[in-house]
Amino acid sequence: MMLRLGFAWSSTSSTTIKHIAQARLFTGSFLRKDNHTLCKSQCSGQQQALQFSQKSVLASTRLSRDNFRSSGVVFFSMASGSDGLDRLNTPKYTNRLSKEKSSYLLQHAHNPVDWYPWGQEAFDKAKREDKPIFLSVGYSTCHWCHVMERESFEDEEIGKVLSENFVCIKVDREERPDVDKVYMTFVQATSGGGGWPMSVWLTPDLRPFIGGTYFPPRDSGRRPGLKTVLLRIIEQWQSNRETLESSGVKVLEALRKGTEISASPGETLPFGPDVANRCYQQLAHSYEEEYGGFREAPKFPSPVNLMFLMSFWAVNRASSEGAEALRMALHTLRKMALGGINDHVAQGFHRYSTDSSWHVPHFEKMLYDQGQLAVAYITAYQVSGERLFADVARDVLLYVSRDLSDKSGGFYSAEDADSFPTAESTEKREGAFCVWTAGEIRELLPDIVEGATGGATQADIFMHHYGVKEQGNVDPAQDPHGELQGQNVLIVRYSVELTAAHFGISVDRLSELLSDARAKLAEVRRARPPPHLDTKMLASWNGLMLSGFARVGAVLGDKALLERAERAAYFLQKHLWDEEDQRILRSCYRGNNMEVEQVASPISGFLDDYAFVVCGLLDLFEATQRVRWLQWAEELQLRQDQLFWDSQGSGYFCSDPSDPTLLLALKQDQDGAEPSANSVSAMNLLRLSHLTGRQDWIQRSQELLIAFSDRLTKVPIALPDMVRGVMAQHYTLKQIVVCGQPDAEDTASLIACVNSLFLPHKVLMLADGNTEDFLNQKLPILSTLVSQDGKATAYVCENFACALPVTCPQELRRLLLE
Repeated sequence: MMLRLGFAWSSTSSTTIKHIAQARLFTGSFLRKDNHTLCKSQCSGQQQALQFSQKSVLASTRLSRDNFRSSGVVFFSMASGSDGLDRLNTPKYTNRLSKEKSSYLLQHAHNPVDWYPWGQEAFDKAKREDKPIFLSVGYSTCHWCHVMERESFEDEEIGKVLSENFVCIKVDREERPDVDKVYMTFVQATSGGGGWPMSVWLTPDLRPFIGGTYFPPRDSGRRPGLKTVLLRIIEQWQSNRETLESSGVKVLEALRKGTEISASPGETLPFGPDVANRCYQQLAHSYEEEYGGFREAPKFPSPVNLMFLMSFWAVNRASSEGAEALRMALHTLRKMALGGINDHVAQGFHRYSTDSSWHVPHFEKMLYDQGQLAVAYITAYQVSGERLFADVARDVLLYVSRDLSDKSGGFYSAEDADSFPTAESTEKREGAFCVWTAGEIRELLPDIVEGATGGATQADIFMHHYGVKEQGNVDPAQDPHGELQGQNVLIVRYSVELTAAHFGISVDRLSELLSDARAKLAEVRRARPPPHLDTKMLASWNGLMLSGFARVGAVLGDKALLERAERAAYFLQKHLWDEEDQRILRSCYRGNNMEVEQVASPISGFLDDYAFVVCGLLDLFEATQRVRWLQWAEELQLRQDQLFWDSQGSGYFCSDPSDPTLLLALKQDQDGAEPSANSVSAMNLLRLSHLTGRQDWIQRSQELLIAFSDRLTKVPIALPDMVRGVMAQHYTLKQIVVCGQPDAEDTASLIACVNSLFLPHKVLMLADGNTEDFLNQKLPILSTLVSQDGKATAYVCENFACALPVTCPQELRRLLLE
């Protein structure tokens, strides 16, 4: 998969624009095949070379493996399927990546390239031999990373050029998001786009001077191949090195200024309702009415947008805007659930849809999508009571429990889009694991259904309901490589009521038939060659998934889901927390013996690891009321503050600002496929302050939001999750305290009442009368709240002032909805 990204600035000086524009002209002319300006329409003048305006933020993200554009140094080719992998051959080459644990690095372990992982050994070699560095960044389920690996890095001639003239470094962006962010910022700025695989050339002191994404191996038309680019860089490094290095220095300096995010003296927090209204208006403007979602195609789930819309409704229930926000969110979630982006046979959501109707997906499945979508769907169930949403949330967790779970309690990162169609195949195809021919379904479901109109078979009913066609149901426009020709991607075309009526059977009978059919298809799929599974376990994504299990388990009152959430928390504490150094570790891995393994020099966690794990622990504490998770969340937040807080400009840096190998200290200012860690932290700080009584964390949350105030005021659509933090500051959090015995039925009834409602601005805690416990020590007010008449009693407090106590769940519900 190749991803084209937008790039936005917090500020743009004329000097910044000048340096970046010059860099674009330089890279465009430098890398054009005939060494003239690559694309005059894109490289002529500062204004065309640089468009860091609000419009660039609002522009839809381009992420389609087939919808490529050339921009500056970003070259794309319409590479077709595999050239034919012989999976039985003994590797001819083995490089030092064979000692790594990352699936992505291991995929390159047998290239004829002298690869190094990111680290001091490679840096020292570059300085010692005075060679430029070739940095290649990707991830294990990236389609176009696979293509470039096969086409270029397996090419012996290209491997020889790379190994003899460059120090070649391979980086898994999921292991090292800090490295990825720095150099992607450079690529976006100097080319106008970006994505993976990312290809960047650096000086021995790690300063980038040329960057791009995918390169074909050989020249194609006016596009230079990787070999041509390499030879030209070698020539320029020898004859024009000073210009290369000077250009890189100027661009980096411009990027430092252009990406700076900090609070100005005397600046105040933006007014919450105004920021929320603007965010709503911008989302409404980009909303696609027929199928939901934002923009036409490709379409992404965008859970951050959906959660904002439901939060906006929660504080605007009586207004037309609030009603419209809720309609947009629920309609999108319904259409996604019915579409092909949702795996109707084996559950879970694919990465995105290549069309506007959520039908034909890019088939990879990412853990971070599952975690966020589980929360979005259970929230939709809370606000609507519609059973579909609860069922989808359960299905997501079923998929993760079955296919992405390690026996240690951790969660794997992803499943690839590509797989072998049969055990005998030598060529992988996208979606092969998931699609069906009409003939396959007729063979699997041949039985005539008693009482069905016209002697319909189970296959007839299934094919009607899921839009299966004899010739396949994939539009050729969504399948330019012909990988899905004659195949069907299941999509619900009719309601169960309409399908039942069409065949003259009851809805209950239809539901039984469809469930039985899906089970039969699932059994067949289990016998197919599976797609690659990335068994890397990341702290941040495990944190997101922890939230999914905790939130769904709490709402549905499902103890099994809560037990699975606790297993994940124990896993994080055992395998991704370094007690001695008091630090989160970024990743661990499933070894060949199925045990959890760690690399020789474990990677320290980044801001998102801390923020997402803290959020997951807070969700788990509220779901289980086990204080150990709140205590650990507080401990991690204190450590996060020490490691990443910007004491000068406020907000958190994405990575350790003292790391000398990172040339930019960045703060993520966009909620994308994952929320910005600063967005999550703003809410974490608020929740923790109300659970621990630490008023300084309220202040810190405000300071964080003020640092991003320019972005929040002008383009809040870029930070919908952070807007929720601004709203929470404005409306203040309610402290809901239930006084009662933990295992008592009346206590459980009051807690279930709270969990049945979507209350975006609340914390929930249980006071069991133990005045010596952690909560009572932190919040002395709890000792004054007691049960009434021997019954479990709920108090709803705001700013530590409480309403009259209630003992009846119905009264509590009314109080919470006032």
